[in-house]
Amino acid sequence: MTLRSESRLERLLHDGVFAVTAEVVPPRGADAEAVRRQARGLLGYADAVNVTDNPSSSAHMSSVAGAALVAGEGLEPVVQVTVRDRNRLAITADLLGAWALGARNILCLTGDPAAIGDHPDAVEVKDLDVLELVRFVTTMRDEGRLLSGAEADPAPRYFVGVADVPLAERYEPARLEAKIDAGADFVQTQIVYDLDALRAWAEAVRPRGIFERAFVLVGVAPPRSLRSVRFMQEHLPGVAVPDAVVGRLEAAGEDAAAEGVRLTVEIVEGLRSIPGISGVHVMGLGREAAVRAVIEGAGLLPRP
Repeated sequence: MTLRSESRLERLLHDGVFAVTAEVVPPRGADAEAVRRQARGLLGYADAVNVTDNPSSSAHMSSVAGAALVAGEGLEPVVQVTVRDRNRLAITADLLGAWALGARNILCLTGDPAAIGDHPDAVEVKDLDVLELVRFVTTMRDEGRLLSGAEADPAPRYFVGVADVPLAERYEPARLEAKIDAGADFVQTQIVYDLDALRAWAEAVRPRGIFERAFVLVGVAPPRSLRSVRFMQEHLPGVAVPDAVVGRLEAAGEDAAAEGVRLTVEIVEGLRSIPGISGVHVMGLGREAAVRAVIEGAGLLPRP
């Protein structure tokens, strides 16, 4: 793999740094300080932070505005863009605008179904699918052209990411390969609690050259309670929670949040031993303190 963007995150990954990304969730309101506060809490802990785009199909401050606020706090944003909510005109405008406001990384997503969110009757646009979005962003970067064929001057030079759900029940590696074929540079996965299953997935996709063609960052999230892991297992596709994890949280009782941090630290340490895994994406589920505790406990400080 060669450097293709102007992303600091990409440079770190090419240098062999075990990368750490985290997440900022724009509020259901117009308070810029809510975003800045999250960003400040992750400064020095994460190499870049995802700025979510209407997560769970519920209306939030735009990811482009959030990316600008994050960049203003000195953190490199990964702006999420879903094809669910935009046609190609709106996507183009957001990509150009996000770059102008400091974003250097993009995560291309389909988006959760509108039916599960706070606007269940919303029309899902999907003018482009995820593969078309990845091809568009990489063509704009590498050739300086928009979808219309018009020149983009200057053209955004994004580090392009996609999502994957490696522990899905009917996992299709060809889907991830198609995203990488379309031009994806890095992958962030769904939350992983089953380290043995993730190791098995890594060995299964290794012969396909996945790790040579893209940087893979595995999603982790410190659970705050037994109830939270059961919710994720029931409502988040591809999240498998081993009985041992459930048992540890159940035994911890009121200390479940601290135990959740400890077991997540163990998962991160295990991931670092798997050849090909390039980093972790730490999701705090609204708790920046837990994210910091995991990063510190796993010996991932100081960041470059």
